[in-house]
Amino acid sequence: MAKYKILIAGAGIGGLNAAACLMKAGQQVEIYEQAPVLAEVGAGIQISANAQHVLRDLGMGPDIDRLGVKPGAYVFRLHDTGEVIQRFSLAEEHERLNGAPYTQLHRADLHDLLAAKAREFSPSVVNLNSKIAGFSQDDAGVTLRLVDGRTIRGDMLIGADGLKSVIREEIVGSVPATYTGDAAWRIVVPTERLPKDLLERVMSVFMGPGGHVVCYYLRAGALLNFVGLIETDHVSEESWTVKVSWQELKDNFTGWHPAIQTIIDAADQDQCYRWSLHNRLPIHNWSDGRVTLLGDAAHATLPYLAQGAAMAIEDGAVLTRALDMTQSVAEALHLYQRNRIERTAKIVLQSSANRELFHLRTKDKIRAAFAKRNEGADRNAWLYSYNPLTVPLT
Repeated sequence: MAKYKILIAGAGIGGLNAAACLMKAGQQVEIYEQAPVLAEVGAGIQISANAQHVLRDLGMGPDIDRLGVKPGAYVFRLHDTGEVIQRFSLAEEHERLNGAPYTQLHRADLHDLLAAKAREFSPSVVNLNSKIAGFSQDDAGVTLRLVDGRTIRGDMLIGADGLKSVIREEIVGSVPATYTGDAAWRIVVPTERLPKDLLERVMSVFMGPGGHVVCYYLRAGALLNFVGLIETDHVSEESWTVKVSWQELKDNFTGWHPAIQTIIDAADQDQCYRWSLHNRLPIHNWSDGRVTLLGDAAHATLPYLAQGAAMAIEDGAVLTRALDMTQSVAEALHLYQRNRIERTAKIVLQSSANRELFHLRTKDKIRAAFAKRNEGADRNAWLYSYNPLTVPLT
């Protein structure tokens, strides 16, 4: 394997995972992150087998098992009565079929684990207070420019700088984002505030009309994660940290299942967050010379298939393998991109399509739509069964 000095813009889940994968393979890595403190916001995150292969290869399996919850099933229900429309097994069956478990974690816990793993390889790998201004490149390398005037030289640059990626802007220009019509509420409730066994320890999706709610447990069952998607004309900032009044949350879900009401009533009323969801069509080139993208910077997706973080984790593993299989940065980036574009585009488009499925207007339409499809069989066939450590790269 050729050895490179690799610069990464962004210390989110995608950037930290890529750094750990690359350093495990013997590469030199430096991450540049604009925040003054390495931390993650957000709530629940779902890690299916396709991403778990990578995390387990990094030695993180025991910690993920300790901090996470392995849901027994994926359960689709009607929004008001709770009638089960379809159910497919996770837990042991997911691992048997796909070679690794399905685990639900607090996003901050996964971020902390990845930061610790990256620092095991290099304690100084993350450089904070380093806002990206842009880059330039030549035949001998790439120069990362920071807003404070510093420049850093490397052999290769990875833009893992998220939805508002500066690196993507320089490679492909502005990527249009279209408001979906949905806003997503996010709350996390300690289960000690809730009736015992309010919901099974499963992935619960309550659907329609014009919205859906996703509920699952975190931190070994100590927390319940709630994400409520609702159609609205009110467009706010595309941000995880915008607080909106609890009463508006309550009003948005009037008439929904009693379990939904109980969870909302138990929430901290000053800790209700809502962000507007925007759709971005897949791009078909995210590399330029010695520079490439991964994660949301390359293929931002709606949260309707629970694969945003998983795709970023896959990216890091495939990129590491591409460098191992080639003799130049440009060749490696072509191999990486060629083997990621089709899969990531399919996930982005399927996630967008699920929005319509989950928001059907009548119960009969929901029943009819699910009667024609087996969500578990479909996802196991192509989504969860993918192993970024072994999939052939061509």
